[in-house]
Amino acid sequence: MLDQDRYWDCLDQAMQASSGGRLEEALAWLEEALRANPGGAEAHNSRGELLWDHGRFEEALQEFCTAVEADPQLYAAYLNRVEILIEEFQELEEAVELADALLATPLDRGVEAEVYYLKAKAYFYMEDLDGALFLLRRAIQTHSDVPVYRSFEGQILFEFGRFEEARRGLEQALALEPEGAHTLYHLALVFEFLGDGDRAEELFAQAAEIAPDQYPAPVRIQSDEFERVAEEALSSLPPDVRQYVAHCSVLMEELPGRDLVCSENVSPQILGLFDGTPATEPGASPTWGTSPKPGPDRIFLYKRNLEKVAQSRADLIRQIQITVRHEIGHYLGLDEDEIDKLGLA
Repeated sequence: MLDQDRYWDCLDQAMQASSGGRLEEALAWLEEALRANPGGAEAHNSRGELLWDHGRFEEALQEFCTAVEADPQLYAAYLNRVEILIEEFQELEEAVELADALLATPLDRGVEAEVYYLKAKAYFYMEDLDGALFLLRRAIQTHSDVPVYRSFEGQILFEFGRFEEARRGLEQALALEPEGAHTLYHLALVFEFLGDGDRAEELFAQAAEIAPDQYPAPVRIQSDEFERVAEEALSSLPPDVRQYVAHCSVLMEELPGRDLVCSENVSPQILGLFDGTPATEPGASPTWGTSPKPGPDRIFLYKRNLEKVAQSRADLIRQIQITVRHEIGHYLGLDEDEIDKLGLA
């Protein structure tokens, strides 16, 4: 026999325990709620959210599926299911299918906007920036005052190299949510490319203070040290690899140029880039023999981007080494799997 009063009371107790960071107590209250109402979709959804927050992704997904089966109208569970498939499982096509199924039903504006937003995230991860921007703007048209939508729009525009537009969108998001770490970080990226390094560093520091695990402050080193580490990475390559790269220049740049980002569809956050003809293709520059002929083959390392992905100075050195080896692999004409097998990843 259902005891709805007990069910809702347990849900309230679980929410209080969760707000206080008491995971096991919150889960115990949700178990009690499900004893009062075994088909309680809200309890399953809440349990899924708790498990997700604590890295128990498989269990969380199962709870969201159970909640949707129990009550197809509990849109919070449906949206959680779509988002966890995107963020934790990278099941992007399945997430898009679920989003489309939901869009085929009558929805209130808030839920409709959230579906467009989640579908935009899936397209973004599938590297369809045009599709992501279109869907994200549908979300904004449907529900314009959600800061995360404006922030994500700025992120997409940044990836396109449309830095001035990105700045405007991110500043709108910041006006709606002044302490949004995602917005602060991406606005810092924009100012970096617009040449205002001081403002960028200020924003990086603010984002790191709010969300240090997600947006740690960049690890800065001097250019001469960066170049020395890159040279050491080259000299540490196996001799049979070094002979092939003797005439491939390794160059440091602060950031990729706007023309490269806009014309070649290269992410402004790229760490390194091989520019030239892979050694295995016709027309490659000879790189060994009695009369080597230097060619135009070059590897670029983007200092400020590498500094942003590092957690410490030691990690930065490791990231530089990894990027050098990875781009050498591309110079040798290797695909991603072959690069990994040869230990160049």
